[in-house]
Amino acid sequence: MASSKEYLDFILEQLSELYEISSRTMMGEYIIYYRGKVVGGIYDDRFWVKPTKSAVTMMPDADLELPYDGAKEMILVDDVDNKAFLRDLLEAMYNELPAPRKK
Repeated sequence: MASSKEYLDFILEQLSELYEISSRTMMGEYIIYYRGKVVGGIYDDRFWVKPTKSAVTMMPDADLELPYDGAKEMILVDDVDNKAFLRDLLEAMYNELPAPRKK
């Protein structure tokens, strides 16, 4: 099932307090970037993030799951209605994420 543009717009609005949030469509789903680094994505209208140390610490009860077949494990973000939490989460994750690949 592909994710809806409406859910993408909702997540982008929730992340609007952050500088340089962007997305890219990939096979009906969306990759989410923060300051040029991949933080996660939207798969089946659910927001997932990479399992960085900060993300695991901030969501200790979350399990690592596969957002789709063939994916690496990620963390499902349940508290998408909390803008402050999402802002703090992505800011905490940023330095732990790999630099963007050179094109």
